[in-house]
Amino acid sequence: MSKECPDCHGSGYKVIATDICPQCKGKGNTKSVDFMKMSEKNLDNFLKNGADCDQCKSTGKVEITEPCKTCGGLGKLYTCKVCGADISDPEEVEEELCAACSSTQYVYALEASCDIKDVETGKYYHGVVGSKASFGVFVDMNPHIRGLMHSSNIEVEPEVGDAVIVYVKSIKAGGKLDLIPKVLTKYETVELEKNLPLENSSRLDANMKGSLIRLEGEVIQVKQTSGPTIFTISDEGGFIPCAAFESAGKRSYPLIDVNMVVSVTGEVTMRDSQIQIEVMSMKRLTGDRADRVLARVEQVIEEKAAPAEISFLIESEIMEKLKPKMQHVAREIKKAILHSKPIVLRHHADADGITSAIAIERAILPLIKEIGGMDAEYYYYKRAPSKAPFYELADVTRDVSYALEDAARHGQKMPLVVLVDNGSTEEDVPSMRQAQVYGIDLLVIDHHHPDEIVDQYLIGHVNPAHVGGDFGVTAGMLCAEVARMINPDITDTIRHLPAVSAVGDRSEAPEAERYIALSSERYSLEELKEMALALDYEQFWLKFSSGKGVIDDILDLGDNTVHRNLVSLLCEQANGMIKEQLDTCLPNIKSQDLANGAMLNVLDVENYAHKFTFPAPGKTSGEVHDVYCKRYPERPMVTLGFGPDFAVIRSRGVLMNIPQMVRDLRDELTGAGVNGGGHLVVGSIKFVEGMRTEVLSKLVEKIEAYAVEDLSGSE
Repeated sequence: MSKECPDCHGSGYKVIATDICPQCKGKGNTKSVDFMKMSEKNLDNFLKNGADCDQCKSTGKVEITEPCKTCGGLGKLYTCKVCGADISDPEEVEEELCAACSSTQYVYALEASCDIKDVETGKYYHGVVGSKASFGVFVDMNPHIRGLMHSSNIEVEPEVGDAVIVYVKSIKAGGKLDLIPKVLTKYETVELEKNLPLENSSRLDANMKGSLIRLEGEVIQVKQTSGPTIFTISDEGGFIPCAAFESAGKRSYPLIDVNMVVSVTGEVTMRDSQIQIEVMSMKRLTGDRADRVLARVEQVIEEKAAPAEISFLIESEIMEKLKPKMQHVAREIKKAILHSKPIVLRHHADADGITSAIAIERAILPLIKEIGGMDAEYYYYKRAPSKAPFYELADVTRDVSYALEDAARHGQKMPLVVLVDNGSTEEDVPSMRQAQVYGIDLLVIDHHHPDEIVDQYLIGHVNPAHVGGDFGVTAGMLCAEVARMINPDITDTIRHLPAVSAVGDRSEAPEAERYIALSSERYSLEELKEMALALDYEQFWLKFSSGKGVIDDILDLGDNTVHRNLVSLLCEQANGMIKEQLDTCLPNIKSQDLANGAMLNVLDVENYAHKFTFPAPGKTSGEVHDVYCKRYPERPMVTLGFGPDFAVIRSRGVLMNIPQMVRDLRDELTGAGVNGGGHLVVGSIKFVEGMRTEVLSKLVEKIEAYAVEDLSGSE
């Protein structure tokens, strides 16, 4: 193989100086001339001007040159067609083989894209016996090239399917090959691929249908159909399906799998109005060549994954400080999509968690479909609610199990798990460690009080507490803005979701007022509250189901008439069940004054509330708390709902820290099995049933030790 020398530009020499022409003595013409060879016209010109000097071309100067050292005077740089080493010896150049390779016997293996033009006489090739006849044996050198070993040249007749080495004696008219079998004891195999231009998938279109092309990229999915095996290849241009067929339902190229870098040669075809490559050959790339391909792909993905430069929908000092981390999370989510990595969106099963997840969902689904096709949502995305406000072991077990099944069934990568409205606390760590074992990446967008220990398991973490904020900046607010960084086109669709999140989580932050005001042209405050209540109510019955479609209707992301009728009905049902629960609970509340001036209301939800129905213990405790807050607007208030092995805490005006209380109780009460968490003033605690009295007594002592706010000015 050769290319023009970059130093001499193909001339083979370099000019080192100039001198006076020795023939014309620098005059540019000469008097020494052969008159017998001169025409009458040239003779007249000579008599007037003299003859042009042939040596200096009338310049009077000649160039002093030396052979180009780079190319050895050849004008081109030659490389060995086998090993790629530079060669300059004339004999090596003629054969395009370096000395080392010319002394070695090479046997060529023709890839499927090669045709008869790639076969040369006098060379050795690998083949497989395809069939036999009375006059000889036919050998397949690839799926398109067949030659004949005549019986006169065969000493030991091979069987069909045997691998053989053949010598090409001649190529006859019509491309018929005359082959001679050879037995070589020492040789090296050279894979010979057709010299096709390397294409970029983004440049392929319907006009190239039927063209033979070569692609290099990373395998991101392998899907076996009842017919061909579909390999989805990612290169610097995007993604393209490559169909390889061996036999119906049989896995083609079984040694090629997800995450491998490959070179694919095939024909451009159309399937369902989309470009597809019919694979003729596919081989794995390793070493430097694979690294170069991955570097090209990654560079383009990094550029495409850049988050959109947006201004927040409202003014927020906290979110401005968080913006770099929010941009990082948006970038990582987009990179996962561009790498065709499945995304699992985990969220707390309440209004804040649901609106957080729906905002992200609305941003990423168009991108997932754009890259993977219209059915990609079913393979590359899953939204799943979490009952607890943290990533439970039950959650990660489901996620890992589904991921392993999808990897086995569809050849998918392990997913990116995005945790919203949970994921920031020490309670998440056991599940995170299990996810880490399987190489699952985790991102968190949350507003629960964070524990530093979780960060070692995350590739991104957005939490207002990291920049001096608190839980008043809800996960729904953060996720809506991150969603806009991922896909700004969905801004108008999700504009009201932060407001639903704010009223659902009862945020009193300035950001809550601003998001509610932003949505006021379309929804009243009461309508926002009804949406939040409808979400909580419906998710209670959905349990671990995402409720796709129904949740969209509650949030007015579909038919507005259906939205209004559905929210009205769900709120009617929810309010009826809340009233029934309160009628049962309120007569059984035990209240007492604490030493710090707070009022403590205690409810045994196990014995004095309806079980296994809406509202759940947490919601029931919250509703009771609201009733007492309205009755005593100037009193700091704590409501404690407890069962056999849990307690739910709701508070107002008491400067407590529930995550810290949980840690202290765990250290102080040996054998109680205390764990839990939540926000600073709203949360839950679990313990073993036999230690309930000790845990609750100690818990009340700790609540009593906290300072309280002066609420005398509140309404």
